Amino acid sequence: MNQDLTTPAEGPWAADMDCLLTLAMPLALEEEMLDLLRQQQDLVPGFSVIRGHGIGPHAPLTTAMEQVQGRARRVFVHMAMRSDDVAPLVARLREVLQSPQVFYWAVPLQTFGRLA
Repeated sequence: MNQDLTTPAEGPWAADMDCLLTLAMPLALEEEMLDLLRQQQDLVPGFSVIRGHGIGPHAPLTTAMEQVQGRARRVFVHMAMRSDDVAPLVARLREVLQSPQVFYWAVPLQTFGRLA
């Protein structure tokens, strides 16, 4: 059975999902950021949280373990959302949590849905 992958997911929660917003931050900011995102249900219907590492000049190595490994522990939050909602969400987050250690980027989302 061959299904058209360009068909949007069913339900109002997925009708206009055309963007994937990612936030990257130190572990120390995880709970505060997740609390803030939970309060933004009008813009963010849900999100996924993944632990990983950042490498590069903008990922400060703050612990001895990070300095030895050469990488900083990070939390990545991924949100499928409407591209029109990205700027308002970033503005709200910036009002409450002004941190140069929180990075964000948005990319087009070609398709979004469920397998069932």
